[in-house]
Amino acid sequence: MEHFASVTELLVMDHWTWAIIAVALVSIEILAPGIAFLWLGLAAGAMALLLIVIPGLSLGLQGVIYAVLAVVSVFLGRKILRRNPIATEDSLLNRRGAQYVGRVFTLENPLINGRGKIRVDDTTWVVEGPDLPAGTHVRVTAVEHVILRVERVEG
Repeated sequence: MEHFASVTELLVMDHWTWAIIAVALVSIEILAPGIAFLWLGLAAGAMALLLIVIPGLSLGLQGVIYAVLAVVSVFLGRKILRRNPIATEDSLLNRRGAQYVGRVFTLENPLINGRGKIRVDDTTWVVEGPDLPAGTHVRVTAVEHVILRVERVEG
């Protein structure tokens, strides 16, 4: 038992420890945005404030409280972001196929039985549309999952 007592004495988590963890987590969020580290960092900051008000909480109780605060902060963060989505300059950034709607490409392979391929930059896309020979210019009219719908471009 003395061995366990000495280990828990080494794992002292005061408000400064939680503040350092909070800063580290928020720093990770700054370096790798879009991940939930911000909310975990805020929970660690709340733990630091709690330990200022109530010093001497046991390590186990701190762990339980932090877990609850982390879940609550992630839940609240998601709720806040859902109500106030972050505006972006490029609304199609993560919808790569939608970026091609309206653009004209050349069929790499013929459209046979309604399916073919086009080359867009460094990627080959499966396309669907009316049967057409290779080399025909087609316009992308829609995107369905990873398949581009195309129509023939006259002229």
